Amino acid sequence: MSVPVPDAPPGQPRKAATAAWIGSALEYYDFFIYGSAAALIFPEVFFDESDPATATLLSLATFGVAYAARPVGALFLGHAGDRLGRKKIMVFTLMLMGLSTFLIGCLPTRSQVGTLAPVLLVLCRVLQGISAAGEQASASSMSLEHAPPHRRGFFTSFTLSGTQGGQLIATLVFIPVAALPEEQLMSWGWRLPFWLSLAVAAVGHLIRRRLEETPAFARQAAGEGVVKLPLAVLAREHWADVLRVIAGALIASVSTVFTVWALAYATGDSVGMSRSSMLWVGALANLVALAAIPLWATLSDRIGRRPVYLIGAAGSAVTMFLYLWAVSTGSYPLTMVGGIVAFGVVYSAANGVWPAFYGEMFATRVRLSGMAIGTQIGFAVAGFAVTFAARIAGPDGDDWSAVGLFTAALCVPPVIAALSARETHRVPTERLGERAAREPAPRETVTA
Repeated sequence: MSVPVPDAPPGQPRKAATAAWIGSALEYYDFFIYGSAAALIFPEVFFDESDPATATLLSLATFGVAYAARPVGALFLGHAGDRLGRKKIMVFTLMLMGLSTFLIGCLPTRSQVGTLAPVLLVLCRVLQGISAAGEQASASSMSLEHAPPHRRGFFTSFTLSGTQGGQLIATLVFIPVAALPEEQLMSWGWRLPFWLSLAVAAVGHLIRRRLEETPAFARQAAGEGVVKLPLAVLAREHWADVLRVIAGALIASVSTVFTVWALAYATGDSVGMSRSSMLWVGALANLVALAAIPLWATLSDRIGRRPVYLIGAAGSAVTMFLYLWAVSTGSYPLTMVGGIVAFGVVYSAANGVWPAFYGEMFATRVRLSGMAIGTQIGFAVAGFAVTFAARIAGPDGDDWSAVGLFTAALCVPPVIAALSARETHRVPTERLGERAAREPAPRETVTA
């Protein structure tokens, strides 16, 4: 029999959501400046300039390396988070991300140390991936378990709003950097955004160390006790939900294709848009997403997670194809509108609701492990979607329609996952993850 979860202290849900937003923004600032650099800078700095196409392909592959490392990080950080608590993992991941990103800004280039340069780059990227593996799952679990039952969608959406905020900050930082003269950009200019990660780590640590552990985790630890082997419980009781989360997490392919491949394609020889103009497309799309995500999440608190998530997943298959077509025309107004609609509005429906949707599939004792392992395996595939897209685009990198169809195909598993999942938006927090918790919560169990 489940024990009711006590209400969070007054103001704690908002404090947890704010910490999730700021921490995720700072964390993913680090993560996304790498994506911009991988598309615009690293092919020339760390790889063979005599073969630009191969250099770009290898640079984009290093972007995917972090995603390959994320499932490994999820195993360890998910296990630790369900045994030690959400707060400790949130602080650890932020510090690791800040350190690894700062070190990237200190790396020697290929012209200085030869092939050692890309090797060191990959090692730092692996550390970034391990950090990111625990960030969203721990922040989402923290927000969900502090939130009022009838507003879990809204409060957990702050984690993804923070992610979009971090991407916006990263893009805005790179706009003046990309505008530097070529010689200054390739020598020292590209390092500046990475060095700023020291400030990222300091601010994030100050915010997160003041946050209290969640009532749900505290009650679990004091009552039944923490699970010694969360992975065993997941395999025995939640294997179907883990598979759903893996399939659902493939929706992140939309983000990686938009952020990295489309940027490289638009600024390449076949289209020829300027770096700064395309960075502004990303900046404005993310600005719109900051407003759209909490609105979609609030709607999911009213009508359910599944319908909102399906709008985002199925809609992204169509709008991303149209966005890549707009890029191919070389029309900046079309590209701007397409980017805002595809990434800022439609994709935000799935992006804003998945922290609650996935988190509500699991019980408190294995929530962080279930979210971390499921999402990071799916994100690993999504990370390498950029590399596959570069291959699919052909030797000249201009077959946008093939990439658009490839991205649409990756939206199909998330649709299937959502259709097969149970609706949980009105299930009481203490009953989440129970097999019998399929019916809506009685009105009297929902408290403000």
